[in-house]
Amino acid sequence: MQKEKFHIEYIFDKVSNHSLWNHLTTPRGLSSWFADDVNIHSQTYTFTWRKVQEQAVVIKLEPEVCIRFHWVDDVEASYFEFIIHHIELTGATALEITDFATPDERADAIELWDTQVAELRRTLGI
Repeated sequence: MQKEKFHIEYIFDKVSNHSLWNHLTTPRGLSSWFADDVNIHSQTYTFTWRKVQEQAVVIKLEPEVCIRFHWVDDVEASYFEFIIHHIELTGATALEITDFATPDERADAIELWDTQVAELRRTLGI
């Protein structure tokens, strides 16, 4: 079954773009909410969860705006992406996540992102 793209948006009322960006792109930031451990070599990020390692390559980067990763072992043209943008009306910061999942796994993927972003909020102190 082919994966389909989906988007989720999370609103952060009181967070600086710089702080959020560091949590999305640095080993220390990512290991505080996304994976147990993260290492970076050039444009390749190695994520570790309970001794299982997965590698992703950065395929798009706009500092403090957008970072897109492609899983090295994924043969499909899928990716996961974090985009930060400012909501003019409220002054809040939004984190948009784009990911791919098969239709029967989409709900589980969204639930996993919800859980991870809740941890991200906690590590940001909001």
